[in-house]
Amino acid sequence: MRIDQILIYPLKSGSGHPVAEAVVHPWGLDGDRRWAVVDEHGDNLWLGEFPRLASVTARPTSEGGLRLTARGMEDVTVPPATGATTPVGFTGLDRAVLADDAAHAWFTELLGRPARLVWLDDPGRRSIDPAHGGLPGEVVSFAWDAPLLLVSESSARVLDGWLAEEAATCGEDAPGPLSRLRFRPSVIVEGGEAFAEDGWREVRIGSVPFRVSELCDRCAVTTIDPETQVKGKEPLRTLARHRKWDGKTWFGIRLVPREPGRIRVGDPVSAR
Repeated sequence: MRIDQILIYPLKSGSGHPVAEAVVHPWGLDGDRRWAVVDEHGDNLWLGEFPRLASVTARPTSEGGLRLTARGMEDVTVPPATGATTPVGFTGLDRAVLADDAAHAWFTELLGRPARLVWLDDPGRRSIDPAHGGLPGEVVSFAWDAPLLLVSESSARVLDGWLAEEAATCGEDAPGPLSRLRFRPSVIVEGGEAFAEDGWREVRIGSVPFRVSELCDRCAVTTIDPETQVKGKEPLRTLARHRKWDGKTWFGIRLVPREPGRIRVGDPVSAR
């Protein structure tokens, strides 16, 4: 097995972009999900409820700020967040740093409701929820439940076949391959048997070891087309037929780094 893609999401719920290599920190990949959008009460405004967030391209600037673009919006450059902190409603985190007023106004216009952009100044402050496999001392950025998410291309191809079968059964047009970006993976692995990852407990990517904290239960985010931001029924409809237990549907695994390091596209992947 080897790494086929590495993806970074500078803004939580924003679009991801592929990179050839990435530094692995205890809390995740360098530059990944250090920014998030919250409402006036500090609660996360997430992609499942606000699909237009998927249209946002966020790129870090050399000064430590963020460049934001989205269809129908004027581009804006956000300076480094160095202002006051505000209460936020993320598990394991009580406060984050507010960005500037122009950023808040930009997201308020984008989403059509009050919104604010916040920065996680120190990801070492946010612990991984024990309910999602977190152990004492393990930390995470604004990512949901683990620093990295791994998806298997072999498993995704099997899912593509199931989707085609489901469409035929329902009298629908045959779909093309599902965009892997719907699953918001950090790494996509090529090779190996489909769904072998269900049984993995330890993973090594290049020289970096990871612990598998849990399988990933899938939510409404996967039903949003990352290109059009249109919601549909798939892949949850099909996953519920083939990959449902404990009242949830499952695809991919969550990883916690055991050591910092660097991973690269093409790196060998081993698991046990």
